[in-house]
Amino acid sequence: MNDLPILPTISTTFIVLSAICVAIGWVLIAQRKIEAHKKTMITAAIFAIIFFVIYATRTVFIGNTAFGGPDDIKIYYTVFLIFHITLATVGAVMGILSLFSGFKNNLERHRKLGPFTSIIWFFTGITGLAVYLLLYVFYKGGETTSVIKAILGG
Repeated sequence: MNDLPILPTISTTFIVLSAICVAIGWVLIAQRKIEAHKKTMITAAIFAIIFFVIYATRTVFIGNTAFGGPDDIKIYYTVFLIFHITLATVGAVMGILSLFSGFKNNLERHRKLGPFTSIIWFFTGITGLAVYLLLYVFYKGGETTSVIKAILGG
């Protein structure tokens, strides 16, 4: 692991920390430790927001890194990436709904959404880590092009 890119490494760390906090929060609520559960889930949300801000900023100003691995597995990586992006999008929306239902004390809805949201978020964290490993650790990343450069033609 030499020359790992700093922003993807930091952002991936935050999404993994978010998933870990969700797991801890799940254990805490099973133990009926409601205040600890609430604080842990808020921490998970903050970590997810930090991830998103770093990811979105990097995507706009620096760009996305193309898959640099062998061409014969690129299609599998692309399908996996689409799966990850879908999970992340659904997980983020469900996470927001779960947080709001908890804050609004709509516990019936919160209890229904929470387990599904948590499972989706675990898989989001795991697949996000896998994408990071495939892009930067197992294979050397491909070309990186910023959205601004792509739009402006620079």
